[in-house]
Amino acid sequence: MPITPFLRGQVFEAEIVAAMGAALAAVCDALGLLDRTDKFTEVVAERIIDLAQQGIHDATALTAMVLKEFKPD
Repeated sequence: MPITPFLRGQVFEAEIVAAMGAALAAVCDALGLLDRTDKFTEVVAERIIDLAQQGIHDATALTAMVLKEFKPD
C-alpha cells in the first residue's frame, strides 16, 4: 500500500518509503482496515512515519511496533 499520500512533502529514501508502505499494508491488514481513506488509517500512517523519522526503517519492526500500540490483546 502506498504511504506517499500521507507523507505531505516529507522526503525519505526510496527504500524507506517502500518499507513504510509495506508496514502500512501489513498493519491495515492485521487491523482489518479496508477503507484506506479512513481517519484511523491516516493515524496509523502518521505513526509509521513518526517511527521512520526516529530511525526505524525496517518494515517488520515498524509493523510490530505499530501493532503493539494499536492492536488489542
